[in-house]
Amino acid sequence: MSANQASGKAENSASSNGSGNISAHDQARILAEALPHLIRYDEETVVIKFGGNAMGDEALADAFAQDIVYLKLSGINPVVVHGGGPQIGQMLKKLQIKSEFVQGLRVTDKPTVEIVEMVLAGAINKEIVSAINRQGGKAVGISGKDANLMRAKRITHLPDPESNLMKAVDIGYVGDPEEVNPYIVEMLSKSDLIPVIAPIAHDRDGQTLNVNADTFASALAAKLKAKRLLLLTDVAGVLDKDKKLISHLTVPEARRLIREGIITGGMIPKIEGCIEVVEAGVEGVAIIDGRVPHCVLLELFTPHGVGTLVDRATESQR
Repeated sequence: MSANQASGKAENSASSNGSGNISAHDQARILAEALPHLIRYDEETVVIKFGGNAMGDEALADAFAQDIVYLKLSGINPVVVHGGGPQIGQMLKKLQIKSEFVQGLRVTDKPTVEIVEMVLAGAINKEIVSAINRQGGKAVGISGKDANLMRAKRITHLPDPESNLMKAVDIGYVGDPEEVNPYIVEMLSKSDLIPVIAPIAHDRDGQTLNVNADTFASALAAKLKAKRLLLLTDVAGVLDKDKKLISHLTVPEARRLIREGIITGGMIPKIEGCIEVVEAGVEGVAIIDGRVPHCVLLELFTPHGVGTLVDRATESQR
């Protein structure tokens, strides 16, 4: 199913529900068709990275919040990790602080990391918490600092795009996960609470570090041995050479597409991250289009999903 088809399906469903055009029998059939998926994910943990344009769209944000509450009430343990790059950029611009990027990572000096923490752990985190709570959930906002959830180390080397050799860089207070202690997340998930996590961590000296949200979510999902990791993006998923959506990739297939140059640009580190997470024990990682209303439910509770699933299986395990 393409992103446009999924979007149309979701919009038509929402429209029909709103106008009451779906009969009671059809509603019951839809719920019954979701039953095998509900059984499959019962009491399992699903980590969802929320980011991209969906965060700035009120209707999409509300649909996302509804999806998260639906998961929790269905017996699934959703764990939300959020980004906030555009919002950070807007705040820095308002404060007349220039942003620079190295290989997609924001150069973060001391004043900037304070603003990053304020925007991520303050404004954005509480907006998402409020959105979920408005839909009937019980969300709790935390960051990687809380209960030593994540310790990170400063990034001092990055692969050179041309030679692929590691090159020394100075991008300031930007970190990679070093140690994950999921105790606080596990305690929240075992209750009726929903953890919403800002990707801020600290190093061994207590210094605040900004961690890429995808990287944060991946490290947490691996440590939790989550059933699924969902990465909401602003693209439909991985496209083939004809620009058609690839709905399922095994780890060997994903590596082959990188070698053949079909997976390119910013999708390469995302797919490499997916492979690492799967090899760490997560059953599957799905890259899905956050611009599609109710994309989380479409991915988990329909046979076809709404993006690209990367896993170990020879057949899709949606």
